[in-house]
Amino acid sequence: MRLVLHGVVQGVGFRPTVHRIATDMGLDGWVRNDGGRVVVEVDSGHQDLLRRIMEELPPLASVESVEVSDDVYRGPEGFSIMPSAAGSKGAGIPVDTAVCPSCLEEMADPHDRRCGYPFTSCTDCGPRFTLIADLPYDRAATALEPFPPCEDCVREYAAPGDRRFHHQTVCCPRCGPRYRLVHNDEEHLDRPVQRFASLLRSGSIGVAKSWGGMHICSTLDSLPRLREWYRREEKPFAVMVKDLDAMMRHAEPSQAELEALVSAQRPIVLVPKRPGSALDPASPGLDNVGLFLPYAGMQHLLFQELGEDALVMTSANVPGEPMMLDDGNVMSLGADAYLLHDQEILNRADDSVLRVYDGHPMFIRRSRGHTPAWMPAPGEGSVLALGAQENIAGAVAHGGRMYSTQHIGDADHVGVLEYLDGSLAHMRRLLDMESVDAVAMDMHPGYSNRRLGRRLAEEHGVEPLEVQHHWAHAASLLVDGQVDAAAVLALDGSGYGDDGKAWGGEVLLSSLDGYRRVGHLRPFPLLGGEKAVRDVRRLCYAIDSMTGRENLMFGDKDSRILDIMMGNSVETSSMGRVMDALACYLGVCERRSYDGEPAMKLESLLNRGMRAQGFGVTVSGGVIDSVSLVAAVMESALRPEDKAYTVVSCLIDSMVDLAVDAAQREGLEHVGISGGVSYNSAVCDMARRRVEGRGMRFLRHRHVPNGDGGVAIGQAAIALRGSV
Repeated sequence: MRLVLHGVVQGVGFRPTVHRIATDMGLDGWVRNDGGRVVVEVDSGHQDLLRRIMEELPPLASVESVEVSDDVYRGPEGFSIMPSAAGSKGAGIPVDTAVCPSCLEEMADPHDRRCGYPFTSCTDCGPRFTLIADLPYDRAATALEPFPPCEDCVREYAAPGDRRFHHQTVCCPRCGPRYRLVHNDEEHLDRPVQRFASLLRSGSIGVAKSWGGMHICSTLDSLPRLREWYRREEKPFAVMVKDLDAMMRHAEPSQAELEALVSAQRPIVLVPKRPGSALDPASPGLDNVGLFLPYAGMQHLLFQELGEDALVMTSANVPGEPMMLDDGNVMSLGADAYLLHDQEILNRADDSVLRVYDGHPMFIRRSRGHTPAWMPAPGEGSVLALGAQENIAGAVAHGGRMYSTQHIGDADHVGVLEYLDGSLAHMRRLLDMESVDAVAMDMHPGYSNRRLGRRLAEEHGVEPLEVQHHWAHAASLLVDGQVDAAAVLALDGSGYGDDGKAWGGEVLLSSLDGYRRVGHLRPFPLLGGEKAVRDVRRLCYAIDSMTGRENLMFGDKDSRILDIMMGNSVETSSMGRVMDALACYLGVCERRSYDGEPAMKLESLLNRGMRAQGFGVTVSGGVIDSVSLVAAVMESALRPEDKAYTVVSCLIDSMVDLAVDAAQREGLEHVGISGGVSYNSAVCDMARRRVEGRGMRFLRHRHVPNGDGGVAIGQAAIALRGSV
């Protein structure tokens, strides 16, 4: 009898588990990797074998489908693990997971040969995607290929009862990769982690190489120096805490947030700060902070030596550019010390970032531990999608499934397009995807990744498909929720609209076959284009000019220049820009120093605000007069937090009403929200209450990122529908 099992069945200890069960049952046969699947042949008892396999799956494995055939087994007696065979690829590409408790016990045991060894892992844990070059998952196709296992590791690999039986990346201090410390132009191989900890403790800024990339590290006491050195005065930094006790001293996570924090994927989770916490400087002006727990052996060892319960850990890169991988290039950062290792990182992967809303995750950045993952595709065909301009992730659709790449970066920075191209090529290789039916990209004529899109389309003999930005947001939500059509609030900072204006406060009646714009915020000028995004006082000036209010934020000379710009600047209907203007009016943020800063800081006010009575918003022909509403509320004597809440809730209610009316006319059940603004929990609460109060079902993201990191999934879904 033959079983063919599809799913996450490679790199997770699946074959050793089958071997153990079959041997225990006294079956004759074999198991082997066959491309992206596992094939089992046995002489009898396949039903009982399959039942036990499903009951005793390894922690990281999952079976999505099983094929059973009546092939007659004619092999030798006994059960064996056969060499891997080439074949169809794809399905279950394993992800990186945190080092398991058993491996941590070995690392802490002074009598164990892996005591203090940072690369300790087993079939239940450790890096996978970041060190895989190809499938099937064998040592020769991983970053461990240059490190032949020693006799002891070979013995473990061959022992059916061992936790590392057929563990492809088995290694130890004798045969595996090693860390070294680079400090003052000298290399130190002796006790590198301990030396690095000592330097951090003394105030140094360091760079530490881990599984999918490198982190810039500092203690909390050194955070002011880090901000000056890194030239990031306000940007929030992620903080790694030693353990759950440290977590609870600094933050107030909910049960759902705790579950995400301790999951095997170990993402960065935005959690509420405790009042007066020492972590407050890590995210100035925000109510929450990004925290995560150690996931790599090196990080556990570092905290053992450090004597601190928290470390600032941020990606080691020039902001917007890909995380650095090359040991030589990273020296250009100018840190005080570098903790590096000699194992190649084949696939870089930034830490995943999420926040929990209503007990479920919203991915801000889906990457290490959560990539690659797949979802059902809404059609057949093979598609490449390139995403937007910022916070890019690409997408690949093939074989009835869609996969997102890891987080890539901002397309106008050095190296990002090469990284995107390489990540898409790697996904295609893992999926054995030879031909391409469509290449999808954003319709904004100035987006840098369009060059890559045109080149890929030409290589595969297809025409590039341009997809409107907010339709892609809406489509990503439909795919995420497995819904055919819905009315969607697509709210973000900016996206190129059909009329050439900068959209971002849109109500779209959407399916994967098309969309109709049924409502939007009243456009106002972006004075100076991108300059108005960074100097948000210009947004206030435009609103004041349109409503006859005096603006005292600029001198006479600058005001005259801005007056000239009023008639020839691109207009925006963006909800994100309205929230930026509110942040400026209310003294929260006048100049944006990092992506999303004004609106993120406004969330603190929204969380404390209340809706004031007596304010309404005019809606005419689907256009919501947000400009006049902002001016009227700013003239009032309300508290700042109530001003913010009143404006935003009035606008959300008006957009939801337009969406509900349109959905009901079309006989639809769902009204949803997507785009970067929908990460704001207060905004989500407003939208959900209004939608459910009108008797509709509220649709929001759970698997695909709300922001531009999810755009490629929407593009791919639309292209699939068009390519069939």
